[in-house]
Amino acid sequence: PGTAFPISVKVNWLVCDPSLCVPQAATLDLALTVGDGAPDAKSAPGFAKARAALPRLLPAAATYAVSNGQVVIAAAIPDVGNAKSAEFFPITEFVTDYSAPQTVTVAGGKLRIETKSGSTKPNGALIGVLAVDAGGTRTAWQINAQPGEVPGTGEPLSGDDPYSDPGYFAAALLGAILGGLLLNIMPCVFPILSLKALSLARAGGSEREARAEALAYTAGIVLTCVSLGALILGLRAAGSSIGWAFQLQDPRVIAILLLLMTAIGLNFAGLFEIEVGGRGVGSALASKGGTSGAFWTGVLAAFVATPCTGPFMGAALGAAIALPPVAGLAVFAGLGLGLALPFLALGYIPSLRRVLPKPGAWMDSFRRILAVPMFLTALGLAWVLGRQAGVDGMILGLGGAMLLALALWWLGSRQRGGRQTLVPLLLALVALLSVVPLRTAPIGAIESASTLLSEEPFSQTRLNALRAAKTPVFLYFTADWCLTCKVNERGALADASVAKAFKQAGIVTLVGDWTRGDPAITRFLDAQRRSGIPLYLFYRPDGTVETLPQLLTPSRLAALAR
Repeated sequence: PGTAFPISVKVNWLVCDPSLCVPQAATLDLALTVGDGAPDAKSAPGFAKARAALPRLLPAAATYAVSNGQVVIAAAIPDVGNAKSAEFFPITEFVTDYSAPQTVTVAGGKLRIETKSGSTKPNGALIGVLAVDAGGTRTAWQINAQPGEVPGTGEPLSGDDPYSDPGYFAAALLGAILGGLLLNIMPCVFPILSLKALSLARAGGSEREARAEALAYTAGIVLTCVSLGALILGLRAAGSSIGWAFQLQDPRVIAILLLLMTAIGLNFAGLFEIEVGGRGVGSALASKGGTSGAFWTGVLAAFVATPCTGPFMGAALGAAIALPPVAGLAVFAGLGLGLALPFLALGYIPSLRRVLPKPGAWMDSFRRILAVPMFLTALGLAWVLGRQAGVDGMILGLGGAMLLALALWWLGSRQRGGRQTLVPLLLALVALLSVVPLRTAPIGAIESASTLLSEEPFSQTRLNALRAAKTPVFLYFTADWCLTCKVNERGALADASVAKAFKQAGIVTLVGDWTRGDPAITRFLDAQRRSGIPLYLFYRPDGTVETLPQLLTPSRLAALAR
């Protein structure tokens, strides 16, 4: 007793994703001291807790059956009526699809687990661990299931699953509507305020036309939000780690938006006209039609407004991903409805429309003024493209924008001369094809913008280590395409008083950059029941966590250090 007893072990393992595996290795050392055989009072509770968590052999027999590509396991666990959730972890390899969902019910007094079968059909015993949560107590049972009869689908577990509660869905839907409504005043939506302003200027027509345009605008927004939601849910069901605004993590989408904003700005400036039924947009704006334009304005508004999340919206979208598909899509539709509510109110409340100026010749000048914010938006998208795809990618996108501008200038000159030609169409097609080769720059090739804070890259391991050491942590997630994030980083996060207060309080700042997508960040956001950014979290030394608002102020951040 008392002599040193060092232990050294070399560990080899594989780090895998669905497409490849990378071998890694490490040598671990543990310096122990030989004891006298008596239990250590300090470590005894930890050992007791660890032993209690070990799987226990299920005393009752378990059976399984395989048919129609499904594996069904039935196990008679004690107190099955109080089970609130359960999950089966197979030890017998490849007999189940590990990422497939499991349907757990109670049938014939047994716990019934059904899931997709794997690449290997079980031969003999099916061994695994069944983890059961009963009223907050988690018990693990080791089962050795044998081929045999299994009961048919039974009743759902008595678990307090929040996603099955109608109140949970109602709260998520209300949060989405409120979040969409507040999104109208968030910086993320500023790029499309020009389109909204032009639509509002046209709201001086008849009651019937105003309502038709309001409904068309709403339909465009809701359809886009539901379509994006369906794509997210479908890709996540297929195993992808994506979240809200996933489309802006692809530089090709950013480049296409750059071309689109350039074209809209040139159209507003009067360089060319989009022919609508033999008339240009200028005459169409003064006419009494416009439902088609309102619809596509709504589509673009929803698509460009997705980079960030506003108050109420983050939790609602996180719930939408966890809810059943139909309920989740309803939440996405609620988001679109909230975003469209101001324009919808203008269409159906005449007193609101009466405070707007009547359509007239002033709209032509107003339209040209609105070209300026569209060009500023295009400039911002070029910057985001450079952050995602490097200088070469930004030059490629700007080159495409120049080609498109040349094509539209040619088109405008032909229109003014009453002539038509295919050359502008060909140039526009070349501009669009020029962005196809864009690829995301290698991670680490582009440095992220830093604030005055001493920042470290986010990792779950680093966060866990800091929390275990009772170190206060300020964690935030950002992306170059998130305008709200950039406003905070150039404002409150760049304030010298905040940096001084954080340094004095020993607060460590971790930053997660989601510009080009990161499965680790997506998983963390999922765990927080969030599907978008920005997200600001403060971990106190006592273990409590505070979620900060999405628009930060220096005083609010400095208060964390007190």
